[in-house]
Amino acid sequence: MDKRAICVLAGGVLLRLLLFTAFPSLPTLLGNRVEIATPVTSFKRLQEGLFLYTHGVSPYDGGVFHQAPLLLAFFSTIPSSPIVTNLVYIVADVLSALALMDIARSGVSTVSRLHTSNRKDNSWSPWGVAAAFLFNPFTVATCIGRPTVVFTNTVILTAIARAAQGRAVASTLALAMSAYLSLYPVLLLPPLILLSYDCVKQKSPASSPTSLCKFALTQTTLFLTALLSLLGLSFGITSNSWEFLSSTYGVHLLLPDLTPNVGLWWYFFIEMFDSFREFFLCVFQLHLLIYVGGLTIRLRKQPLFVIITMLGILSIFKSYPAIGDTALYMALLTLYRHVVPLMRYSFVATSAIIYATLLGPAFYHLWIYAGSGNANFFYAITLVWSLAMAVVVADGLYAVLRDEWETEVPGMEGKKVLQI
Repeated sequence: MDKRAICVLAGGVLLRLLLFTAFPSLPTLLGNRVEIATPVTSFKRLQEGLFLYTHGVSPYDGGVFHQAPLLLAFFSTIPSSPIVTNLVYIVADVLSALALMDIARSGVSTVSRLHTSNRKDNSWSPWGVAAAFLFNPFTVATCIGRPTVVFTNTVILTAIARAAQGRAVASTLALAMSAYLSLYPVLLLPPLILLSYDCVKQKSPASSPTSLCKFALTQTTLFLTALLSLLGLSFGITSNSWEFLSSTYGVHLLLPDLTPNVGLWWYFFIEMFDSFREFFLCVFQLHLLIYVGGLTIRLRKQPLFVIITMLGILSIFKSYPAIGDTALYMALLTLYRHVVPLMRYSFVATSAIIYATLLGPAFYHLWIYAGSGNANFFYAITLVWSLAMAVVVADGLYAVLRDEWETEVPGMEGKKVLQI
């Protein structure tokens, strides 16, 4: 690790330590923000669940706690000190930055087994990618607010980093942990298997598996075994009860808590007639599922970007999104710095994101505290936010497809394209 990387990591740690110590009320303030904490990631709810768990009461009885039992076991073993808790979140961010540096160092975003970009020399260095993550205001706010999405992001980045290094088993185990914590990362399994397969074949052709189907079956079996093992361990932690399944994963699927957030679901289902609720729940969940197959097939040569695009889609359309999900997508998007010149709507999307970031808290205040607005105020700005993120995802997908096409068809650089 060079000096610049060490300086970036140290700067990220010092910034977080400064905010935690100089503004002791800031974690509570940010932890109560609906843009940062959701019913399934809130640190306040984690504290409530931890209190019940340590006093011998099931935290899943009251319908308030919706997080994985292993988080209870972990936080019950560390000292109940704000300093220790803050350090845990800082360490998680550092581990995420190290995983990003490993991904950037592997070069899989520009040179993979099936694709080599003509613009590979324009990519950012590993320390630059880490800096973009550690000093992103969304990442910093998420760390200070202490939602548990921080741990999910760390494990997802670890899974991608191990896949990029050709360590398929470690990658699959990490993805199983992320799916255990947050459910939706299970959608990343197909592209992650392809990424692991390509990197294993590229790094050690002699000892690599010959059949993709056999490799995929092995990794899927490992994933399911690891996930079932984690669920079995949780069964023991919760005094031999499966009650946590409906409280932890059912809440993602059935949306019983309609607390406002930056997503699209809460307002839609507040206005929904009960007779149509089950139908639209299925539609919204299937909407996330349908992207996996098409993206994985179309971008077979670049499975890493399939993972990144899926994370961007999840940050918009999953049931309880937060800015921590957006921070993860933006961090991984910096790996594709070389295709940024091909993006067409960067200014519009960036302006809309800044606009929504500034007006979101203001509209929420007008609705909840000032009483001079209503839910439409806040939902309107979340629509702007979602639209801006959708533009970024679509524009990034166009840029990668354009780059791939120009690599396959020489001489097309700068030519006007109507359809790829």
